[in-house]
Amino acid sequence: MRDTAHRHKKSLGQHFLHDTGVVERIIQAVSPRPGDHLVEIGPGAGALTLPLLERTGRLTAIEFDRDLIPRLTKASRALGELTLIQADVLSVDLTALAEGRTLRMVGNLPYNLSSPILFHCLDHLPVIADMHFMLQKEVVDRMAAAPGSKVYGRLSVMLQSVCEVTSLFKVPPGAFTPPPKVDSAVVRLTPLPSGAVCIDNPELFASVVRAAFGQRRKTLRNALSTVCTAAEIEACGIDPGARAETLSVDDFRRLANALHAAARFRKLAP
Repeated sequence: MRDTAHRHKKSLGQHFLHDTGVVERIIQAVSPRPGDHLVEIGPGAGALTLPLLERTGRLTAIEFDRDLIPRLTKASRALGELTLIQADVLSVDLTALAEGRTLRMVGNLPYNLSSPILFHCLDHLPVIADMHFMLQKEVVDRMAAAPGSKVYGRLSVMLQSVCEVTSLFKVPPGAFTPPPKVDSAVVRLTPLPSGAVCIDNPELFASVVRAAFGQRRKTLRNALSTVCTAAEIEACGIDPGARAETLSVDDFRRLANALHAAARFRKLAP
């Protein structure tokens, strides 16, 4: 689908994929099958939408730019059943959209909203089978980073605590119209089985991670001073003098679960 008639909106961060080789690599990574409940975020000019629809016969797409809706509707008529939702994806209840089934999420995410969209998907993770997203490469590097890396941070821990994160391949600026000023990358997120997550209090876990990385140069003793004591950190086998980027996801999980257990004990104590 040609996008020459559409004026790309800088305010929406629109960079439409046009490289057919990249499109095919993404489709191979997704490996769509008839019957899949595919949901695409930001279909844009339909570079991914139309071949995905052709392979599955059915697709739901969430597009904020109302000017693109008529063009996508027209281009998709002969390919299958395309359900278009004109909305900000952050306002869409993905759990309700699933209607008791599991969703397979895909999309070229607007780079200025990539983190909020990722966290929105985490809020609906029980109904998501997997996610294949294209984002700024720098963000994908942060998502998949290991402890000790300069880019390992809150996003890394929050995603890896509930998903297997796999960076798939890099996409150059020339694959888009207009070309962005940065490299992009495709990433796969596969939710972990519920038994492998083992987070007793997700809200507390998120609070611990947020506080730990709030000021990266601070030691855990100082960064977590409003959340727990140095003694509580040390009781988990973690050095209070360490910095957040040295802790593994399991370290954060162990600390948050210990704090949750201690809070429950205090409530139960006479």
